[in-house]
Amino acid sequence: MSKPDPALEDSIPIIPEDDDGYHKGLGARQIQMIAVGGAIGTGLFMGAGSRLQVAGPSLALVYLICGVFSFLIMRALGELVMYRPTCGSFVSYAREFLGEKAAFVAGWLSFMNWATTGIVDITAVAMYMHFWGTFAAVPQWVFALMALCIVTTLNMVGVRWFGEIEFWFSLIKIVALCLFLVIGSVILGVRMPVGGHTTGLHLIADNGGIFPHGLIASLLLIQGVVFAYSGIELIGTAAGECADVRTVLPRSINSVIWRIGLFYVLSVVLLVNLLPWTAYHGGTSPFVTFFQALGVPGVDTIMNIVVLTAALSSLNSGLYSTGRVLRAMALGGAAPQSLARMNASSVPANGIWLTVAVYLVGVGLNYVVPSQVFEIVLNMAAIGIISTWGFIVVSQMKLRQAVRSGRIRSAGFEMPGAPFTSWLTLGFLASVLVLMLFDYPNGTCTLATMPVVAIMLVLGWKYLSSNGTTSDSTGEQPRIPTT
Repeated sequence: MSKPDPALEDSIPIIPEDDDGYHKGLGARQIQMIAVGGAIGTGLFMGAGSRLQVAGPSLALVYLICGVFSFLIMRALGELVMYRPTCGSFVSYAREFLGEKAAFVAGWLSFMNWATTGIVDITAVAMYMHFWGTFAAVPQWVFALMALCIVTTLNMVGVRWFGEIEFWFSLIKIVALCLFLVIGSVILGVRMPVGGHTTGLHLIADNGGIFPHGLIASLLLIQGVVFAYSGIELIGTAAGECADVRTVLPRSINSVIWRIGLFYVLSVVLLVNLLPWTAYHGGTSPFVTFFQALGVPGVDTIMNIVVLTAALSSLNSGLYSTGRVLRAMALGGAAPQSLARMNASSVPANGIWLTVAVYLVGVGLNYVVPSQVFEIVLNMAAIGIISTWGFIVVSQMKLRQAVRSGRIRSAGFEMPGAPFTSWLTLGFLASVLVLMLFDYPNGTCTLATMPVVAIMLVLGWKYLSSNGTTSDSTGEQPRIPTT
């Protein structure tokens, strides 16, 4: 790429080097699995059970709609990463294109997302462990604490170990889903009875059709389904520690859309054709429910191990992401400087410890309200996810404006259909917030807490500003790569 016009160099803000000190320890296979693993997690393996209760077969359509927009968000992030790979990901891009205040808000709302998501994950681990009667007497909070200790250790020993563990976690999820798709398709093809029910499309028609509770019930489910795709932005953070990101990233992102269609949409279609949708319920993975009904000894146990792995994978990713996002914020003055510290393994240890401290609150919730903790934090996570995705899309729009004005050169891998698809995606995210207003009490109460979150952000910004750690440069003139 040619060097920028010298006349522009004085107007280019200094962007903190978010990647200083990191090891480029992630390979192509690990990045590909992180991309897939980020799109397949607790939201599918655990959340699909309660969602089927609410929406029935229409859950497949909701997964499809949300999946399309998730892919567009990944493409928006991919365009930004190809321009400048960084472990700071969307926080770094928000700082560059939107200013330090935007980076502050984006980073802390992302932290809120992963902090609450991690509480969901440790809760899911505890609930999965209670699948085995042997552990029925063990309190839920004990398993939550054990899961947190294991994953914290994995994150402290270096990115290479994180990548390797995440590779195998993701591989287990994919292999298990593929086995389910093959076994389910064969059973459906030969019309083999499952759990005393004849399999086939009639299970949908005989139980209220595609929208058994009406269209509104399905639309209100979108906020919960959005949570199922949380983690897709993880590939942007991981790209900063990949040795050959410009080759690996486009292929990894483009493969996600068909995997979403295959694993989410086709899985739900099969589930409601193999058993009545009324057979699935919250608190138990629908895949475990299916294999239990199938009656094959030990298969339900194997699937429960798989969904346990999925929850640990999501928890692992959350700690990885928050540590690096908090460090990027600290380097730019949007977080306390202590969060920028790296340990001997080149891991942002203080950022990870701060996240662990929040997860310990989740352990406490598992002690106080073990039966309600999953739904309590699920909606708070949705707010963080929506804001993170919104900042990604707006930053991509600013990047595209800079390209069109000639201030920077296009790095390729442009978001398809932009700016129309960018505005459409922002409209979708806004509509999710509107739908949350009508989801009483969970969604309504979640939005009611937003003024409190806003006040906390304002106070946090004023505190950092008073200490002289923040700058309020705008990102109107983005940094131009000189390579």
